[in-house]
Amino acid sequence: MRAMTIARFGGADALECRLLSESPPADNEVVLRVMAAGVNPVDRKMREGIMPQFLDADGLPAVLGCDVAGVVEAVGSGVRGWSIGDQCMAMTPDHQGGYADRVTIGSDLLAPIPPTLVFTEAAAMPLAGLTAWQGLVTHGALRRGSRVLIHAAAGGVGHFAVQIARAAGATVFATASGFASWLCCGPRGRSRHRLQDRTVRRHGGRY
Repeated sequence: MRAMTIARFGGADALECRLLSESPPADNEVVLRVMAAGVNPVDRKMREGIMPQFLDADGLPAVLGCDVAGVVEAVGSGVRGWSIGDQCMAMTPDHQGGYADRVTIGSDLLAPIPPTLVFTEAAAMPLAGLTAWQGLVTHGALRRGSRVLIHAAAGGVGHFAVQIARAAGATVFATASGFASWLCCGPRGRSRHRLQDRTVRRHGGRY
């Protein structure tokens, strides 16, 4: 299979397309044919060698990429609930392996792609969505009636956090700058949200 690999740390020129061998899935794994892969800040930082907790020199060469969306091509003998041809998305273990034609991954890490999404949209969801979920639900004990302040609410994690909090029945207060505020509570949400457009100047900077 083809994969975008790095054998050294550096800029985008460190990425190199290589042919790699494939192995069959273990009992609890599936082989996912990658139709789209997301690009996150962590991918760049790992490529540049500034996140040794995820990838150090001993781990090279490596295939980067943690967000994938695609089609199940093979399933291990112990896999239940997933079949060949299913469309799903996932975040790969150790933030690696996604920039390839195929990725072998544990079936417990998969999520079905909603029918309203295409592969490229689904591939942008796992890392940002899970980060928002962990912050609000796993660590923040989000529940109905909670009052939640979300900064950078139009960002990758922020816009998921707004939706998760709303779905949980929380009262959401969100901040975003300029036009991005309409991504949070623009025309589709005006009947349910109050939009306040304010710019605060402090110490000569804009906040």
